[in-house]
Amino acid sequence: MRGSLIHNVRDMNNAQLFVVATPIGNLEDITLRALDVLGSVDVIAAEDTRRTRILMNRHNLVTPLVALQEHNEEQKAPQLVERLRSGEAVALVSDAGTPLLSDPGYRLVRLAVAAGIDVVTVPGPSAITAALSISGLPTDRFTFEGFLPARASARLKQLAALVAEPRTMVFFESSHRIRESLRDLAKVLGDEREVAVCREMTKQFETVLRGPLANVIERVDTDSNQRKGEFVVVVSGCRADGESRFPEALALARSLLEYLTASQASRVAARLHGVPRREVYAELEKKE
Repeated sequence: MRGSLIHNVRDMNNAQLFVVATPIGNLEDITLRALDVLGSVDVIAAEDTRRTRILMNRHNLVTPLVALQEHNEEQKAPQLVERLRSGEAVALVSDAGTPLLSDPGYRLVRLAVAAGIDVVTVPGPSAITAALSISGLPTDRFTFEGFLPARASARLKQLAALVAEPRTMVFFESSHRIRESLRDLAKVLGDEREVAVCREMTKQFETVLRGPLANVIERVDTDSNQRKGEFVVVVSGCRADGESRFPEALALARSLLEYLTASQASRVAARLHGVPRREVYAELEKKE
């Protein structure tokens, strides 16, 4: 028997795609509305049906599941839209948190909108906002950068483009690359840049490491437990005053020496950070 929520929505429109936020760890972190929707739709499109089935079993839900992944979305999305066009209700969920944030679903939502189908948000947990809320860093303005590239050269290049970013930055990272990514952050942004490394949020072994990158890196290096699990890394934005930005400019210039001459590296770093090129170059020369 269908829940009253779906009946009420269907009175206004025969087809609905519900974008449903699910827990990022603790299975109790789900809204009553989300449970109502997941229990009432005709089918749930899930990034990983095995993980979604664990959530459904916990809350006694039996709705059919279909896999919608990065590798099959181009094929599956049109099929789901046809089901929507026939009057069925579909819920879209990711492995954890709010769908479409570094997760599949964009093609499905876009096709549904183009077909004139109602796309309804069922908001709830998000690893991004959860990490920001406990980071201790400014949250009035922020930018979400997703996962950094796996290759070191590409990672450094992306970080170099963010050296002058004034907003708080949020990154996702895996246990396989957390050490390397933190070290590259320090290379490009400077050892003193403030960071919050949020690990396994809402789970049994949740931890948050806060402080300058140098201090946090030391703790990650010396405690193997801090290299396990899923990570959200929150990094403070670039400070406005030139004096405080000089260490960051110098750190960036040093990391660029692998690819550029000292003169070129100092020029790029000085321009991005708004500090005197000669001073950066002089420091580079001392270290050579």
